[in-house]
Amino acid sequence: MPRPTPAQFAYGSCTVVFSTFAMLLLSQTRSGPGVAVIAVAALALGVLVAVTASSPRRRPAAGAAPSATAGRPLPVPPPRVSASAGEPVRGRAA
Repeated sequence: MPRPTPAQFAYGSCTVVFSTFAMLLLSQTRSGPGVAVIAVAALALGVLVAVTASSPRRRPAAGAAPSATAGRPLPVPPPRVSASAGEPVRGRAA
């Protein structure tokens, strides 16, 4: 499992603090079990945000096969040809 980045710590910590504060204000609970449930929910939400929000993208392994389109040149459209050699092609400046 890769180590969390500083950005992941920041996102997760801010989520825990702000979601706990918001849930306590909205629920107006003052009982111990209610506060504990809110704290656990906020912690779970913070972990979820930290894991998904800024997870670094994995690079392919050195021996991995390249994707189907990697290394292929982009297709080039065929050149436009006029009906007769003396006529310019429409749409282009002569």
